[in-house]
Amino acid sequence: MAARAYWQGQIRLALVSIPVEIYAATKSGAQISFKQIHEPTGKPIHYEKVVTGIGPVDTDEIMKGFEYQKGNFVLLEQDEIDAVKLDSKKTLELTQFVDADAIDVLYYEKPYFVVPADDLAEEAFIVLREALRRTKKVGLGQLAMRGREYVVSLKPCGRGMVLETLRYADEVNKAQGYFRDIPDTKPDADLMDLAEALIAKKSGAFHPQEFHDRYVDALKDLIERKRKSKGRKIIEDDGGDAPKRSGSNVVDLMAALKKSMEKSGGTAATPAAKKTPARRAPAKKRA
Repeated sequence: MAARAYWQGQIRLALVSIPVEIYAATKSGAQISFKQIHEPTGKPIHYEKVVTGIGPVDTDEIMKGFEYQKGNFVLLEQDEIDAVKLDSKKTLELTQFVDADAIDVLYYEKPYFVVPADDLAEEAFIVLREALRRTKKVGLGQLAMRGREYVVSLKPCGRGMVLETLRYADEVNKAQGYFRDIPDTKPDADLMDLAEALIAKKSGAFHPQEFHDRYVDALKDLIERKRKSKGRKIIEDDGGDAPKRSGSNVVDLMAALKKSMEKSGGTAATPAAKKTPARRAPAKKRA
């Protein structure tokens, strides 16, 4: 495998140990990076590590320190930090299993591919993968990587498995503080029918390759135009199309949803209109 393993160790389930390797499942996408430039000379700005009253210092003279009181530090060598013993540095012990949908999406942080380390590990690896798949469970444990210990989840993914680092409870803001002022009211039935019809019209399979970073594309275009203009200032005109904020208006929302349906190829007929039975012609009286 061409990529370098992010972590090597073993997954332990009771008395069973499975040697595995973990690889990053994601990578950085297209992005535009800027440097700070000294305008009069056109040269880039550099940063130096300095000590107050002394000036620039060599990197060999820099240590890591923890401030336990204002102005007082405990200094630590890197090898002292590396020597901190944690079983989870080399072993991911699965201590709990939960339903696949039991973990709130807010807790998921970063995914990694998990593969067996060698041929001898494949059988136990496949057994664990299929057991998770059949039971529709996710394995939980803790794993030390790159200077910290993470809560992680383990789930099947095709022929392999995916490990995802999870945020700790104190790293996630409580939603109630943000949602408290949203009224707990039932929406208008007609508006709901229109919204559901619009969602159904635009529903389809997820194809991630169809999406790309339009902001990066726009920045690339701006940079090219700026280069050709030899420094002339270029400001995009938004055309005054920014949406205006206003109070809730059911009539305006209904009109907007209908217009959205028309643009997406649907019909703008009132969705909540109930079908009424056709009227029968009055029966002829017998002579």
